[in-house]
Amino acid sequence: MYSTKDLQRRARAIRFLLTDCDGVLTDNGVYYSSAGEEMKRFSIRDGMGVERLRRFAAVEVGIITGEQSGAVERRAEKLLITELHLGIKDKPAVLRDILTRLELKAEQVAYIGDDTNDIDIMHQVGLAACPADATPFAREVAHYVCANRGGYGAFRELAELIIAARAVPAGSGE
Repeated sequence: MYSTKDLQRRARAIRFLLTDCDGVLTDNGVYYSSAGEEMKRFSIRDGMGVERLRRFAAVEVGIITGEQSGAVERRAEKLLITELHLGIKDKPAVLRDILTRLELKAEQVAYIGDDTNDIDIMHQVGLAACPADATPFAREVAHYVCANRGGYGAFRELAELIIAARAVPAGSGE
């Protein structure tokens, strides 16, 4: 596994955090009513993590998901997330576009995902993370495995790790 020092170094470099939705921002469940509307459960604490990243670390957040979901669109709107990519099958292509448009290096981007469709992008970023209940495939490539499950604070946990690392001056011995 990765040392605390290596994780701090990786986290200190982060300027942008990308996240999958289902299984990270949600509990991986999808709910349908008799009328067929899709509902998803989001953690308010994860939402606060988005706000805290902006305020205390100057890190913006983007969502890349394979799903097309009005619920995700509304959640992104509420959290003022403008990098919203729905229905994506090639997540690394979206990463390349973001790196170019925002003039970032891969080492300056973190990604949190939970399943096989996240592995390719996780290999390409500076800090890859996954929730505690991620698949073994995602856990195997993650630099950081959260103690919390998806939809229950995993995103917030990663956000706080980045905020804490960015608050510690480089070379301070921590």
